[in-house]
Amino acid sequence: MTTSQRPDRERMDYDVAIVGAGPSGLAAAIRLKQLAAESGREVSVCVLEKGSEVGAHILSGAVIETRALDELIPDWKEKGAPLNTPAAEDRFLYLTKTRAIRMPTPPQMHNAGNYIVSLGNVCRWLGQQAEALGVEIFPGFAAAETLFEDGRVCGVATGDMGIGKDGQRTANFAPGVEIHARLTVFAEGVRGSLSKAIIDRFDLRKNAQPQTYGIGIKELWEIDPAKHSAGRIVHTIGWPLDSETYGGSFLYHLENNQVAVGFVIGLDYPNPHLSPFEEFQRFKTHPAIRPIFEGGRRIAYGARAINEGGLQSIPDLVVPGAAIVGCSAGFVNVPKIKGSHTAMKSGMLCAEAAFDALAADGPVGRLDAYPDALKSSWVWAELAAVRNIRPGFAKGLYVGLANAALETYLFKGKAPWTWRHHPDHAALRPAAASIPIDYPKPDGKVSFDRLSSVFLSATNHEENQPAHLTLKDPRVPVAHNLAVYDAPEQRYCPAGVYEIVREGAAAPRLQINAQNCVHCKTCDIKDPTQNIVWVVPEGGGGPNYPNM
Repeated sequence: MTTSQRPDRERMDYDVAIVGAGPSGLAAAIRLKQLAAESGREVSVCVLEKGSEVGAHILSGAVIETRALDELIPDWKEKGAPLNTPAAEDRFLYLTKTRAIRMPTPPQMHNAGNYIVSLGNVCRWLGQQAEALGVEIFPGFAAAETLFEDGRVCGVATGDMGIGKDGQRTANFAPGVEIHARLTVFAEGVRGSLSKAIIDRFDLRKNAQPQTYGIGIKELWEIDPAKHSAGRIVHTIGWPLDSETYGGSFLYHLENNQVAVGFVIGLDYPNPHLSPFEEFQRFKTHPAIRPIFEGGRRIAYGARAINEGGLQSIPDLVVPGAAIVGCSAGFVNVPKIKGSHTAMKSGMLCAEAAFDALAADGPVGRLDAYPDALKSSWVWAELAAVRNIRPGFAKGLYVGLANAALETYLFKGKAPWTWRHHPDHAALRPAAASIPIDYPKPDGKVSFDRLSSVFLSATNHEENQPAHLTLKDPRVPVAHNLAVYDAPEQRYCPAGVYEIVREGAAAPRLQINAQNCVHCKTCDIKDPTQNIVWVVPEGGGGPNYPNM
């Protein structure tokens, strides 16, 4: 065994190290241990999770299709999986400012056989299943650095604790830990910081189109039982968004008189004056929506970026010593509004390829059997069938709807072409060429401000640590973003992290309130010059989502 790459760090060795305890990472861990038990072989597996507990950073709608779960744990019902609310009714509405027009539900959005869930609670349960099989899970440990040896990934290191804002070690300093592994699996979720660096270092997008994203903002409410209908699923398009902006809402009626309500906006929106948070709050004031929440109680709030690029934006998935799974790669079926089942299946296929490769001694090289298996699986077929639907909306809502109908009913996913994507950060128009948006003030009943919302996310960061929201060039926010785009970071961030401060005669400056960050990654995606770089804070920091 070789020594640690940094002498002051403890070293731990595993066959497989998995970064991220989301659906894909936990599915990979469980599948590896299942195969080991079936064969009688020993395979050591650990999972690092930057949240304070498994599920703390998990946020999704969510309606889950159980296809992958059925394959992974066929007796999940008997084992008490928290899938408690079967889908009972689908509604699809087009909103004008005053009306809600019922439309036919697109075939991809039919939810018979699916379940409305808290994905965070599903992950907590998956974590329990993994630990029962012998997986070691380390919550509160943020993988901050990828380790390399002879050109291959050989593991990751967790971040040092107790570094002050000035970059110097405090009295509470504790060095990170090096996790060395024969194979490292990156399952960090959307825009994972280590996954992003690996993709850039090995040019894994050379055969793929740019990934495109949305921001999903969600609240959990407890409503009047008379207004609740367990299993009801409602999606809307239209108001308050204009026709050039992709997005829409969801309302999912869970158990216990709870409703998950959220709004998703494509981050390729062009108007820098647009605020996704304010659009969500305004949506709840619609005359067909407001009555659902009046008299109710808002329980939780959060936000997270969502992959929307589909098949054509999936990067190469393997490098020597490592593989990328789940939303770190981007397996969301956008028309279906689901990605947990595809993410889990990617983790399972990676685990199966890894288990075979681990039979030989020594480090694992390129795990090419994993992407080969993926391309032969139902995941690839499912994404191929809908690959042209999301990019059609780049030409506006009505062209997008017409294209979606043609793709679904005429071509049935077999069109002889594949539409392209463009980077989200390049989509903004200058502020001077865009229409300002006058958002109403929150009423404190169904619409709220950012700071009271962030409070409900239970977000917390150790104050005396370097900001995890870094700038390549500190001059850009004012000299370029403010001058050209009226500082869009003030509006696209759903947590009030970015603020232009003007003090007397002094020049304006950007203030970064990093303690508010809910780890949604929107800034890392939408910043027009890609000057903002999101890096992991100390482990355990960020939101602590209950039941999200």
